[in-house]
Amino acid sequence: MQMLVKVLGPILVTDAEGRPVAVGSRRRREVLGRLVAADGRAVSLPVLVADLWEDPPPTAAGTVRTFVSELRRALEPDRLPRTRSRPIETVGTGYALRVPRAHVDAHRFEDTLRAARDAPGAEAADALSEALSWWRGEPYADLDASPWLAPERARLAELHGQAVELRAEALLRLGRGAALVPELEAFMAAHPWREGAWALLSHALYQAGRQVDALASLRSARTALLDRFGLDAVDALDRLERDILQRAPHLTPAPLSEERVRLLTRTEATGTYTRLRSMSTVARAAAVTGGTNLVLAQEQRAAAAAEAERSGDPGLTARVIAAYDVPTVWTRADDPERSRALVATVRRTLHRLGPQAPPALRARLLATLGLEHRGTRDRWAAEAAAEAERLARELHDPGVLVLALNARFVQSFQRPGRTAERDALADELIVVSRRHDLPAFEILGHLVKLQVLGARGETGTEAARHHVGEAERLGGLHEAPLAGVLTAAFRTMRLAERSNDSAAVAHAYHALARDLAGAGMPGVEAGVLPLALLSLHLRHDRPAPTDPRLDWGPYRPWAQPLLDLAHGDTAAAHRAAAALPTPPADHLYDALWAVTAHTAIRLGDAALAAQAHDALSPLGGESAGGTTAVLSFGPVDDLLCALAGHVARR
Repeated sequence: MQMLVKVLGPILVTDAEGRPVAVGSRRRREVLGRLVAADGRAVSLPVLVADLWEDPPPTAAGTVRTFVSELRRALEPDRLPRTRSRPIETVGTGYALRVPRAHVDAHRFEDTLRAARDAPGAEAADALSEALSWWRGEPYADLDASPWLAPERARLAELHGQAVELRAEALLRLGRGAALVPELEAFMAAHPWREGAWALLSHALYQAGRQVDALASLRSARTALLDRFGLDAVDALDRLERDILQRAPHLTPAPLSEERVRLLTRTEATGTYTRLRSMSTVARAAAVTGGTNLVLAQEQRAAAAAEAERSGDPGLTARVIAAYDVPTVWTRADDPERSRALVATVRRTLHRLGPQAPPALRARLLATLGLEHRGTRDRWAAEAAAEAERLARELHDPGVLVLALNARFVQSFQRPGRTAERDALADELIVVSRRHDLPAFEILGHLVKLQVLGARGETGTEAARHHVGEAERLGGLHEAPLAGVLTAAFRTMRLAERSNDSAAVAHAYHALARDLAGAGMPGVEAGVLPLALLSLHLRHDRPAPTDPRLDWGPYRPWAQPLLDLAHGDTAAAHRAAAALPTPPADHLYDALWAVTAHTAIRLGDAALAAQAHDALSPLGGESAGGTTAVLSFGPVDDLLCALAGHVARR
């Protein structure tokens, strides 16, 4: 049976018609992956045993033989008993994979890269564009971390980086640098210590007519390399800077003949899928680094999805969207309009694909709906997240499962009182992510745990210290600085709950606001400082903060009655209270109802008190606002008790 073995992503075997071949359990896939990594060389039985088990059981050798036998049956279902296996050959006491290199994506990728080094520019760009499209995620993504796997993943990642850079060099020689700028910006952000990436980006910016930006990019590179490695000069960057300043002719190739233009047009058309999917994939890598990289990544993802949909190919659109699987820890979108546009694109794409869409792709699209359609009470979004989870569990695909669990987490805010559900989701996120080396989602699990502990008022517990430590450890290890920003927010909330020094707490919140301002998360940042300061004032029975420099952002309507009272305008406060909207179904739901409860109490508004009492009742025993892991308005039970007196008088 002709087959393709794919390891540039989760391990997958397909037949000649592209249909998946069921190769069995994770252990069997690991045996197959280990043989792929051996590159045609035999792997002895003792080595296989040592690679599969840290502490091998007595039956390990027999178990490996069983795995190999089952793999052979899966790969050759029509092979007669006691005949020689072609795909997996017995060599001495071990085994070797005898699949042609062209039928193993990692081997074919390596061979294509080697050939492209000596190919003409257009031919190299075309070949590498196709080769990069074979990447579906991290190599061997469904396997647990192990001593043999770490160096193989690192080797393939380095080859991927070389391919991206070689393709960019080829396109720059053809004068097509302007179109490369978004891809190279995201690639450089994900790999800031690759000197070549900085040079390629600056060259592309120059070809795009952005000489000032090109020079600024080179100077940023020099500063970063000096700060990190003490390199005060890099010859390649210095030469390029001089050439840009002198407008060297070789930086912009001569005009192409009409025949060459037609050739490049064909090359560009065939590379559309690769280019767009690469934009989303590189954006995913850049997003976890936060700051301007996160903003850039979100913009690039939106641009890639929109361009893919304009192509009229729903399969292309689906894969471009699915390539960006970045965790979401907050239920207020950074750019609501962009989220709405993406949700509309995903719904149209699902409709056009129909029920015959591959289950894994459909699950990723459904999870995207659950992640992007936030802060609402629309049942279809929660149903999409649940369906994504069902499909992921049927597929036994950990990468899809963690994305679906993330969508379930986002949609859990549709109704109050679901802290226990989020606790269970966080536990599973941590376990699955740790088992399958998905660090971004393991960090997410620990951050959700902090939100659960915040909601329960358990910020000072040993569990809280553990999850703060793990989130920070993983964030440092995997260059995800946003984890540190969010754990700092949790620490500040804990300080606010335990300290009577309001000035010190206010100072800490101002410092946090500065960190959030550079984190690239406007959905978290907007209005959070004044809201946190308001929580301090209310818990100490003081008027609302009226500093005119405070930007209340989306929370202004709920704060307005208390601001009017602080200014002594009771009539205006009553008018603002009468116009209060219902808080959205997101992280701030109970915090905003707590603000409303204080408004009702201070105005003596029995009707408003009754509404606040009904809204907060499902959250009894929790801390109002604590689920944000940023701020808290104190125990819900205290608010319910204060509200009850006003409701009784009504």
